Amino acid sequence: MAFKKLINSKKLLSLFAMLTLFGTQVLMAQVESTTKAAEGAPAAAANAADKPSVWAGPFYYILLFLVVCCAVDIVGKILRVYDLTKQIQGKKQMNWNNITGILFLLFLILGLYGSYWSFTTQGAMILPSAASVHGEGLDTMFYVTFGITTTVFIITQILLFGFVFKYRGSDKRKATYYPHNNTIEAAWTIAPAIVLTVLVVFGFTTWRKITNHVDAEGETASIDIEVVGHQFAWELRYPGNDQKLGKMSYKLVSGTNKVGVDFKDKNSMDDLVADTLVVPVNKSIRLNIHAQDVIHSVYMPHFRVQLNAVPGLPTFFKFTPTVTTREMKAKEDNAKFEYLLYCNKICGGGHYNMQKVVRVVTEAEYQKWLAQQKPYLTDALKKELHFAETEQKEEKSENRLALNN
Repeated sequence: MAFKKLINSKKLLSLFAMLTLFGTQVLMAQVESTTKAAEGAPAAAANAADKPSVWAGPFYYILLFLVVCCAVDIVGKILRVYDLTKQIQGKKQMNWNNITGILFLLFLILGLYGSYWSFTTQGAMILPSAASVHGEGLDTMFYVTFGITTTVFIITQILLFGFVFKYRGSDKRKATYYPHNNTIEAAWTIAPAIVLTVLVVFGFTTWRKITNHVDAEGETASIDIEVVGHQFAWELRYPGNDQKLGKMSYKLVSGTNKVGVDFKDKNSMDDLVADTLVVPVNKSIRLNIHAQDVIHSVYMPHFRVQLNAVPGLPTFFKFTPTVTTREMKAKEDNAKFEYLLYCNKICGGGHYNMQKVVRVVTEAEYQKWLAQQKPYLTDALKKELHFAETEQKEEKSENRLALNN
């Protein structure tokens, strides 16, 4: 009766009708788009053929999940009806403890295989080795943490599901009441505490080296580069011959003074503007990070660099690149490879546009590139700041002094 009631359920039939109609519409739309692509130019048909079909998309998996849930529910109802029938007939009922234990064991096997598949398939997408000094330490910390957690995960899952199967309910044995054991509780408290302490101390010392604003004694001073984020671009400013960046203020931002450089500071006069973040290999780089509107995030995955750019809160990140762009192209066997600077915060509709090419070069190539960069103080900016009038006044005062002499 229960099974018959389930089949006659208007809600269930309506759900199946809705899912069938939805799946049919999606399939017909896919067939129509494929037909149009095939009727078009050969190139368009080739591009359409390269695109994954809709059945690999989220709609397919949602539909499949709902169908599986309905199928499981139907099978469960059938088994329940069968069990009640056995009970009415006075026959031996189904041993649900055995069924549950076997299902848990199957779930364990499938889960372990799924984990193995995930590690081998998605694991191939992992980034190459870090291209910075501190990145090597971060990679070591990542792999140590990953190894510990993966080992614990596998052991605990085998024990959890294995015990459910081995010690499933039975009339032949009785469960033991085991309320307390000081040794076991001390072991599973102290062991994780030691492991976590080691990982935390390791991470803390690594982070301190990165965030230490003072250059190590005896080492060359870091190269200061200013990175300013706004919707939706990064602005770059390099120091000039004085090797010092001038001050900046959000109050001075204008159409020609994009980052608000304060030219009352003499260090600002020779600052340079750049479209590409070019850095020399094996030299310490300090990124002075600012944001003008919303929170952005400086993210360079190959260097293991990431730090938020917060409006009104200047931050910085120091790193030393160790692999040039040319070397990485050869390593990756990709002639088009480029390091990239991304924004790792969803900062608005044009978030995807916030990319800058990062190029790691030799010291000689860096100096040659730096000599070709344009000054931040352009003629248009001089005119806006009335620099020409000031220079004329100074020239007239000098001429008057010369005549008086």
